[in-house]
Amino acid sequence: MTDKLNEVEKKYEELNSEVCKPEVIADIEQYTRIMKEIKRLAPVVEKFREYKKAIESNNECKALIEEGGMDSDFAEMVKEEFEQSRNDIDRISEELKILLLPRDPNDDKNVIIEIRGGAGGEESALFAGVLFRMYSMYAESKGFKTEILTANETGLGGYKEISFSIEGDGAYSRFKFESGVHRVQRVPETESQGRIHTSTVTVAVLPEAEEVDFELNEKDLQIDTFRSSGAGGQHINKTSSAIRITYIPTGTVVECQDERSQHKNKEKALKVLRARLYDAEKAKHDAQIAGERKAQVGTGDRSERIRTYNYPQGRVSDHRIGLTLYKLEQILNGDLDELIDALITADTAEKLKASQGE
Repeated sequence: MTDKLNEVEKKYEELNSEVCKPEVIADIEQYTRIMKEIKRLAPVVEKFREYKKAIESNNECKALIEEGGMDSDFAEMVKEEFEQSRNDIDRISEELKILLLPRDPNDDKNVIIEIRGGAGGEESALFAGVLFRMYSMYAESKGFKTEILTANETGLGGYKEISFSIEGDGAYSRFKFESGVHRVQRVPETESQGRIHTSTVTVAVLPEAEEVDFELNEKDLQIDTFRSSGAGGQHINKTSSAIRITYIPTGTVVECQDERSQHKNKEKALKVLRARLYDAEKAKHDAQIAGERKAQVGTGDRSERIRTYNYPQGRVSDHRIGLTLYKLEQILNGDLDELIDALITADTAEKLKASQGE
């Protein structure tokens, strides 16, 4: 581990020298790329330097103890410092193991989230709207920007499906564990008997793919235009500005009719299509790495039931990590940090176990 950390520190120092060169400062793209790498390596280097200080302190105390000849008070102080430095070495060593775990290359990316109503008809569509609001409010609290890409509204204000992008540094790292089936248990407003209904909503979280991540060939695309229509006949566009793109090799279809401009709809549809195809490739790659699959909190499979929102009891339960929180209202108002932090902690622990061959 020390050899690897020495290499990281050397690279960090080289990058810090590089970023001060006038030609690098003048090249915004190169400067931004290097600064991003420095920011990524900084926590590891700081922790490594703390580790080296603890070892140095431990060695000094050990030498004094072996030499002897100290008065009792000073000897007691050195012994205490020796024990403290030994504890520090053990603690920092564990922290460094976590920092050295391979990073998810998608963590810094923007995301595209797709929410679809599942079992439960209109009640499911209404809860899809609740989840969209929850994610939008959480994104806002993080300073992220949310933009609806395509939406299929129902007459009562729910969504049969809605796709939206969330842009911000580290957006994927905060939302990636949301993929799967979300179950809601509540009494619908239309229920006269007061019976609790169970509905489901499916969420897919896709890292936004740049053109360099997934290049689309024009000959593989079938692009159709049609007239858009809104819920209850609202916002009907009399021109054919809505876009449907079919990716011929896989038959993947994406529609976008949210904008009045055909060009903007095409741009948004391509963004969703690229993300879906990139995600499918990523899933295929992940499935080939059995060890990686074991070291994940849930598989990200959209058919996996991951969470239940129970209105009568005011609770939210995440089934992957056995966590139940009695703060339903706060969570639905975008207070997701406790849930997300617990999922990240559990995922890190699983990956650490896998890296140690347990």
